[in-house]
Amino acid sequence: MAEEDASPLQHFVVAKRTISTVFHQLLEFVKEGSEFVEETWRSVDLEHVAEEEQCAQIQAFSRKLAAIKEVLARRHMKVAFFGRTSNGKSTVINAMLRERVLPSGIGHTTNCFISVEGTDGEHAYLTTEDSEERKSIKTVNQLAHALHMDRNLDSGCLVRVFWPKTKCALLRDDLVLMDSPGTDVTSELDSWIDKFCLDADVFVLVANSESTLMNTEKHFFHKVSERISKPNIFILNNRWDASEVEPEYLDDVRKQHMDRCVSFLVDELKVVAPDQASNRIFFISAKEALSARIHRAQGGALAEGFQERLQEFQSFERTFEEFISHSSVKTKFEQHTIRAWQITESVKAIMDAINIASAEKKVLSLEEREALMDRLEFVRNQLNFLTEETKDKIKVIADDVSSKVASAMAEEIHLLSVIVDEFCSDFSPAANALVLYKTKLIAYVEERMVRNLALRCSSSIGGCVLSSQRDFIDTISPLLPPAARSHLHMHVPSRKFEMAYELNFKALCADFQEDIEFQFSLGWTALVNRFLGPAKARQALNILDKNLKTSSHSAPMRTEAQDELAVSMATGLASLTSRASMSMLVIGGVVWRSVGWRIIMFSVSLYAVLYIYEKLTWTNSSREKALKQQFVEFTTQRLQAISHITSSNCGLQVQQELVGVFSRMCQQVDKSEMELETEIRKINAKIQRLESVQRHSKTLRYKATDLESQLESFSAQYLNTQQ
Repeated sequence: MAEEDASPLQHFVVAKRTISTVFHQLLEFVKEGSEFVEETWRSVDLEHVAEEEQCAQIQAFSRKLAAIKEVLARRHMKVAFFGRTSNGKSTVINAMLRERVLPSGIGHTTNCFISVEGTDGEHAYLTTEDSEERKSIKTVNQLAHALHMDRNLDSGCLVRVFWPKTKCALLRDDLVLMDSPGTDVTSELDSWIDKFCLDADVFVLVANSESTLMNTEKHFFHKVSERISKPNIFILNNRWDASEVEPEYLDDVRKQHMDRCVSFLVDELKVVAPDQASNRIFFISAKEALSARIHRAQGGALAEGFQERLQEFQSFERTFEEFISHSSVKTKFEQHTIRAWQITESVKAIMDAINIASAEKKVLSLEEREALMDRLEFVRNQLNFLTEETKDKIKVIADDVSSKVASAMAEEIHLLSVIVDEFCSDFSPAANALVLYKTKLIAYVEERMVRNLALRCSSSIGGCVLSSQRDFIDTISPLLPPAARSHLHMHVPSRKFEMAYELNFKALCADFQEDIEFQFSLGWTALVNRFLGPAKARQALNILDKNLKTSSHSAPMRTEAQDELAVSMATGLASLTSRASMSMLVIGGVVWRSVGWRIIMFSVSLYAVLYIYEKLTWTNSSREKALKQQFVEFTTQRLQAISHITSSNCGLQVQQELVGVFSRMCQQVDKSEMELETEIRKINAKIQRLESVQRHSKTLRYKATDLESQLESFSAQYLNTQQ
């Protein structure tokens, strides 16, 4: 630490370390910002939060900072020594390094540019422009030999000499000393300046105090002043030890040199103020200074007579070190610091823009989410209400359809005899022919009844179904997004609703048994049927037949069936007596008394004639008519029994049709609800993403502010101080 305090050059070293650290942090910060901006720009859900231009701008900043960081790593203080040939430039450099590093003295002339800089290694080496090969050099003579043996070196070439820092303290502080050929050996001064001088912090004109400043020297620095704004120039009047020969003219000669040098710096080059010019001009003897320092290092005694010149050289070194240290910090780091400040401000502006854009997007997203949630709640509530309301409407429609169909069936049952009479087909009493006849009759009657029911009901029912479907569309449409409304009609069946009247006559008349055998209208069976009814007549006849077969001596057991038959016969006889039978008996008795047996014979004859007549007229047509009449009676009873079932089935068909259509429409509403829920989830994710972007942009802005503080602190400490 004491060594750092002792060397003014450490000011540059510390400043370089500080600004390098700041630029490292700034580069990492900009890289992070670049990744953040690019990710935000490429995010589909974050459209227009970050722009492509911002992404390209911050990526350019990253590349610029990376280049500046590399430049800073190579930055060092550079001092260039110029002057005519053999003015002692190499000797001045050796004296400053306190060691014979560069070849100098009689017989040695620098024929190219040579830079001397420190290396952390223990061995010295050199490199040339056309080769990265490290050529080892252990002594000054080896260096001189290497320079003179390389025939490719000319005045426009650069040789870099790396000298161990452990041997030269001056090289430990990022200082590069560059020796040059004489300004009087070439006319290519412009190329020299462009190649070697533009990055120099200080120029040292090594003049020969035994003569005045020459035009070649002035001409070179005039060109330097044209290329570089106010270059920092020191003038060393070397070989001042020659003035000791004429001590009486010492002050006059010194004043003469001083005036000419001040005039050159102030009036010609205009690079320094008049009151500061004298601080840039020194009178030294580099050879004496080098010799004294080598002798001191070797422990020898210092020669007498040059203490004043040695102090002058030391004064030059102190002034030079202080000046170049502060000047280099300003020239090397000021523009980079300003550029870093501009980049930081630009990144802050980008982060502010992203933060504002994300905040605006977030507000819009919150409003959109609120609207979607309101829409979702409305759709759900309205759908529940419409579902219950539609269920009731469908139930009413189904009941109305059932009522219509029941009424139509009642009318068709009343007209069944007409439909049966209209049936025409070949009739034969043969068993097989009867089966075929009945099959055709059943199919015909069923087809006619279904057709008549369709004519009576289908049109009105179809219109009712279609109207209901349209009502469904009208009520469901407001619950769907506009894009889905136009497709809602696709969920209504394109076919017209057809009612299926399931009468199923085949099963209904499967047990129909016709009776087309001849039966005399005044026969015993007919009379029993007439008085007892068909069912009880058959039962009575069966019992009578059994009784006739039973032995007269066996006591008949009075069964429950016989009791019923007796009751029925008694009731029938009573009915006969009550109506016309008693009258006929009375008339018959009167006739018998008045006429006698002739009347009885006439009656019997008339009865026989009537029987023969009916027997002869009992043809296939009569049989067909009897079968149709029996079929009408049988079918009427069956149809009346299933009328409510058929009508209910028709109502159920309409109900199923309407429920199916409404359910499909509700599925579209459910799909719309799912889409709304999906959209809400997406918006929630987008809001979280926007909040994350806001937080990240604010964090990066805080980092930028912290880096600005560091840059401001660096500027205050190293760039704004008075020299």
